[in-house]
Amino acid sequence: MTRSLQAVAYCRPSALESAADGQRLGLETSRGATPTGVQDHPRFFAGFLTSPQVAAAGLLAVADVAAARYYQRQLRASLDPVVTGNGDRLRFESFSGCCGVYARLDVLESGLDGDEVGHGTTNVDVNNPLREALSRIGSDDPLHLRVGPQELAVTTLDGPVVEKKVPLPDRWLRGFAEAQVTAAGFDLRAELPAAEAVRFLRALPRGGARGASMGARWVVPSGRGLRPTTRAVPGAVSLPGPERLTALQRVLRHASALRVYGPAVAAGGAATASAWEAVLPGMRLTLTLSPDASRGFSGEGGVLDALATDEAAEDAELIAVVLAWEPRVDVTDLAAASGLPPERVRAALVRLGTSGRVGYDTAEAAYFHRELPYDAERVERHNPRLRSARALVAAGAVTLDGPLGTVTAEDGHVHRVRDEAGVLSCSCLWWAKYRGGRGPCKHALAVRMVRRGVAAAERDMARVDGGA
Repeated sequence: MTRSLQAVAYCRPSALESAADGQRLGLETSRGATPTGVQDHPRFFAGFLTSPQVAAAGLLAVADVAAARYYQRQLRASLDPVVTGNGDRLRFESFSGCCGVYARLDVLESGLDGDEVGHGTTNVDVNNPLREALSRIGSDDPLHLRVGPQELAVTTLDGPVVEKKVPLPDRWLRGFAEAQVTAAGFDLRAELPAAEAVRFLRALPRGGARGASMGARWVVPSGRGLRPTTRAVPGAVSLPGPERLTALQRVLRHASALRVYGPAVAAGGAATASAWEAVLPGMRLTLTLSPDASRGFSGEGGVLDALATDEAAEDAELIAVVLAWEPRVDVTDLAAASGLPPERVRAALVRLGTSGRVGYDTAEAAYFHRELPYDAERVERHNPRLRSARALVAAGAVTLDGPLGTVTAEDGHVHRVRDEAGVLSCSCLWWAKYRGGRGPCKHALAVRMVRRGVAAAERDMARVDGGA
């Protein structure tokens, strides 16, 4: 696994301080993107939180996930959360070190009382002393929130005085892309009232390999609650590694409901990802789980088709111009603004997601705009299946024959790729093992690339003939 160090610099440590009008929470920002360009320490908000204790618990939950590994726990995991200002809300996001849990706290307009929310994305400092202070916030304590440096500090700072160098695995970067692609296929499967949500979540195992193996693999709606089942029956939601929902315990007593999202049950009962949303006063906390505790989002392969087409890359450049930091990106509106059909807009959004430029909100069934400091080329370079598919195409190893394609692999074996209602299956071991559950194999990707190239050449020829 490729790993690099990212320097995250802050003006000073984030802190919770007492003041005459209550407590003041200063969250320090690092270098980040804004509508006016990259800024060293952007400022997104200054005002009060309408539910201070709930917001503190939600921030701690996001920080818990950023500092946790639910698989190979002995390895380090300590990346500061990401904050995005979307004009009407603040979003705090993190990934677990193992890349299998994605957490997001959305502090909505009704949860904020103060200045307008700015636009942009950066990392935010959540250090250990701050975590201890947040855990002591009482329900009646007024809490003033500042995201970014103080007004005076904006013009007087000589440079950062706090710098962290944190491990940044390439699979962590790919996880942001894969999580939004996965979540876009979810529907609401169940909604539990507060009492049932508390009962269900408190009954789950809280950690350790034993808890993961003993926990429920599937849950199914039953009355007002959920019950475990050993089979993927109709209406069931996958819950692999249920101890990974532990971070929700932080906000349980404040939640009015628990919403559960997931895809339709897969044929054969294969485990799937799922999302678990705690509905809170003026905010939402969502945890999205990968299909297995030992399986990070980075290897799911949902973005490979979009990365493999030059058309999506060109469309993504066009769509990026009209995103405008919107908190709710509507595909139909983007199609009208760009002149592209909806299916190409969706492919472009997937492509933008590979560099962290869009996320997906299951509660609103919509994408949202953010800007992470990653580039799509880096994601593409570190995706072995995509690299291998391009090498096969360059070597002339692909032969097309109607609905069938054959690929001669590097070892001389011939693999047959068949198109079945738009889904490419393959005779290789990858397909036999995953049956498309982790995206296309390199042979199917190579066939799709060649087909798209042939189709593009035919369209160009038709335009030439028409012009003649």
